[in-house]
Amino acid sequence: MDYESNSWIWEGVYYYPHLFGGLMVTAALLGLSTSYFGVIGVPLPLPHSWYNLGVFRKKKNVGKRRVRVYMDGCFDLMHYGHANALRQAKALGDELVVGLVSDEEIVANKGPPVLSMDERLALVSGLKWVDEVITDAPYAITENFLNRLFHEYNIDYVIHGDDPCLLPDGTDAYAAAKKAGRYKQIKRTEGVSSTDIVGRIMSSLKEQNNREDVKPQDECQSKVSHISQFLPTSRRIVQFSNGKGPRPNARIVYIDGAFDLFHAGHVEMLKRARELGDFLLVGIHSDETVSENRGNHYPIMHLHERSLSVLACRYVDEVIIGAPWEITKDMITTFNISLVVHGTVAEKSLPSEKDPYEVPKSIGKFRLLESPKDITTTSVAQRIMANHDAYVQRNAKKAKSEKRYYEERKYVSGD
Repeated sequence: MDYESNSWIWEGVYYYPHLFGGLMVTAALLGLSTSYFGVIGVPLPLPHSWYNLGVFRKKKNVGKRRVRVYMDGCFDLMHYGHANALRQAKALGDELVVGLVSDEEIVANKGPPVLSMDERLALVSGLKWVDEVITDAPYAITENFLNRLFHEYNIDYVIHGDDPCLLPDGTDAYAAAKKAGRYKQIKRTEGVSSTDIVGRIMSSLKEQNNREDVKPQDECQSKVSHISQFLPTSRRIVQFSNGKGPRPNARIVYIDGAFDLFHAGHVEMLKRARELGDFLLVGIHSDETVSENRGNHYPIMHLHERSLSVLACRYVDEVIIGAPWEITKDMITTFNISLVVHGTVAEKSLPSEKDPYEVPKSIGKFRLLESPKDITTTSVAQRIMANHDAYVQRNAKKAKSEKRYYEERKYVSGD
């Protein structure tokens, strides 16, 4: 039988002192260790009638239904803020179902999405906290869709962040869930948003295109304009980590890169790399290394932001934060790397005298993998620039609605 710790012993002593006193004496006479009553070592055969006394209670959670929670979103330009929101949502239940808003709904309510449905699906499905994805989720949760969640998907609670999610008419997109009493709220991750990232991309590409005309003081100002407001902590890194090292004799696969603007191409590549071994170790290049080898306008996302995005991927076991550009023999030995892989699709690097993969190639530990997708950080950034006016308008509209929301909330709270 499966019992709740050893609380039944003390209840038995209280309600049936003579019975338990006799049991203790019997145990002593038989020379059995009384540690049985502390940690339940070797079980004693007990008379069937004793179980009817009610002091041997089964665990309360046996057969308990798992709590299913639901969180939706566009998840366009997936970043660590999205990942952290889904991590928090999963912590409020046992199974997390994610609703992915369709391209048509995004266009109608926000403007053109940067990533297609297939790309967004790859990103969301690749997160370690996601159990199931609904791909036809509406932007606003209507009563009809809410009933579908409750009855078809057995959802217990709808989750959203404490930031506003307003429809074009200014109403709350989660009003129906709140009215039904099935709504829970999580804390928004400060320091990042899709709006902020779009701004960084446009600033970075503008800087790149006007490089010849940029003066030193203007260059410094440009970098300041898209500095991350994210403040990393060891606790957040632990929350995103698996917390497990490789098993003895595990086949460790290593892949490195900038992993800037974490996208579907990254997810698919990491999945393929993980299939080649037992443990996937990912090297994340430092901001300085990326700038030196890709150009001053990169990276768009900073080191710890990029590290969290990679750690959130279900195929990743561990990351090296600030990995070197060149893979040395000492590094291969230190981390017991069995295979180093690199994709066929990657960002263009500045001319270099030395191949960063020279050492693993020379000892037969390198493999070039066919990239499943041709998407890159640059191609994602170029999509945004191609729809520059639409994104500027979208960002301004969102900023205005959020400002109005916070002003109204401040007024209501009396701050």
